[in-house]
Amino acid sequence: MTLSEVFLWPGTKACERLGVDPEGDAGLIRWMINTLVYLILSLVVVWAIVV
Repeated sequence: MTLSEVFLWPGTKACERLGVDPEGDAGLIRWMINTLVYLILSLVVVWAIVV
């Protein structure tokens, strides 16, 4: 498993659950899911550091 596959894993698994091909035109759905996942993780880390 390459590093890019590790970073794209949440969106890929979500697309597979939805029955959508993550490599096709629905790659934007994978991008959106990955963005939301990593945004939430980043905000939690920042919150933990600040508080």
